[in-house]
Amino acid sequence: MTFEPYTAPHWAALALTILLVAGMCLWRRRLRGVRYVRLGLAISAAAVETAMLAERAVTRDWDVYALPFELCSLMIWLTAAMVLTGSRRLFEVTFFLGILGAIQALATPDLTAPFPTFGFAHFFIGHILIVVSNLYMAIVEGYRPKLSSALRAFGWLQVLAIPAAIADWKAGTNFMFLARKPPSASLLDLLGPWPWYLLQLEVVALALCLLLLGIVKLADRLFSRQAPASKQTEPT
Repeated sequence: MTFEPYTAPHWAALALTILLVAGMCLWRRRLRGVRYVRLGLAISAAAVETAMLAERAVTRDWDVYALPFELCSLMIWLTAAMVLTGSRRLFEVTFFLGILGAIQALATPDLTAPFPTFGFAHFFIGHILIVVSNLYMAIVEGYRPKLSSALRAFGWLQVLAIPAAIADWKAGTNFMFLARKPPSASLLDLLGPWPWYLLQLEVVALALCLLLLGIVKLADRLFSRQAPASKQTEPT
């Protein structure tokens, strides 16, 4: 039995992500005063990846894929460090690369482990934590990406791809899908064959970073317009 996309467990994971983000939007002011939320997010993110490494050690499934060369594997560690330290430099990387990578993974999972296995839980909890943690810093803590942040994040994507490409070349792996497209359906299927889709991905990645920045700017404008009306209805 293997994982099948867009069955009940997959929809449940997507629904959980949407509910968590919606909850942050609705109760952002209350959450701002809650202590230890960031610590909890950081510990949860680190625990998910540590549990994966422990599971590999127990089952002796210790191969090159245990290395953190996948984009989201890197992002979950960097996200944990970002929410723990409050680093704005890390935020500008994890916000763009983390959210975009995790959303793509959640929408088109490259996964074989079915529900309710450990592999299923690790995959979805880890990617949900990336999205929720970064949006928490934006929605609740008020962190904001800038155009320069988007461009720096795109630059860091090139840097992070270097060790992944070397591992793919030396070990025959497929970190960050640099060597070939995933066997399961994904957005990469809309692009050309290897290696041309790598060049197309560069354009797509930059465009998505700018699109995400635009969504943040649009949301800020909408909320700023609603702010006066909302203040009038608040009890004194």
